[in-house]
Amino acid sequence: MKIFVTGGTGAIGKFLLPQLLDKGHEVVALTRSAAKAVSLEDMGVSAVIADPLDKAALTAAVRRAEPEVIIHQLTALSGVGNFRKFDQEFALTNRFRTEVTDDLLAAARTIGTRRFIAQSYCGWPYTKKGGPVKTEDDPLDPKPPEGFSKTLAAIRYLEDKMRSVTYLDGIALRYGSFYGPGTSIGKGGAVFKLVKKRKLPVIGGGGGIWSFIHISDAALATAAAISHGTPGIYNVADDEPAKVSTWLPALAKAIGAKPPYRIPHWLGELLIGKAGVAMMTQIRGCSNAKAKHELNWTPIYPSWRVGFVDALE
Repeated sequence: MKIFVTGGTGAIGKFLLPQLLDKGHEVVALTRSAAKAVSLEDMGVSAVIADPLDKAALTAAVRRAEPEVIIHQLTALSGVGNFRKFDQEFALTNRFRTEVTDDLLAAARTIGTRRFIAQSYCGWPYTKKGGPVKTEDDPLDPKPPEGFSKTLAAIRYLEDKMRSVTYLDGIALRYGSFYGPGTSIGKGGAVFKLVKKRKLPVIGGGGGIWSFIHISDAALATAAAISHGTPGIYNVADDEPAKVSTWLPALAKAIGAKPPYRIPHWLGELLIGKAGVAMMTQIRGCSNAKAKHELNWTPIYPSWRVGFVDALE
């Protein structure tokens, strides 16, 4: 099967492309870098050098490739982590989720692409009311924190496109928070550094529930979605959503750092703002039941408890 991938040299792409090649797929990957193009070609991937925001160049690249499947993994998340400037930091990623998604879909329509798999996110976008773990049928937050609204709007836009497109199968994979090599929760990553320096505290009771996914498991689910699952939305996370008060001390221990400080809400708001405090105290986790059943996928790391340790070795 011929597959066109954006974001192939990113954290998930580095795990995804070898899996696709191992399964015998013909892979074409988009990159803006000549050096990365050489690395892709050395792997056995056909590299296309183009700016994804250049509609004409992107359209031409897709039409030349004539893929049966497009996997859209393009993000710009390096260095992201300031809750006070969340929408600003996600501005380019939001353009990838909206403008580039539209351009890829338009090109796909002209060549008969049959399936489109796009990256979304589960966790903070869900409403903060109701039970602690959300399914794909639960609503997203009707009133996102200040500074998060543009990013949530871009997520909604992408997911609405995947639900409404009729000329191909649209699938949005709502990944949990990535950890592992090349991610913020990996050696040298932004969260790793903060935890190591005890600069990421437990705020209030630490009741915010996070869902995680090892980057290799995210790649496995993506590969599975090529040939499994009906069109729609899928949460791709491990089996154990966990409160901040549980996973953050465990991560510190895995890193070999001292336990995180515990601070009250008011101090947390001064340090990271109300939206940041909500992330640490109010957000909900994600159920992976639908993805496991319909995508015929099982994570290698069913729990971050083991994955955090392995990811840092």
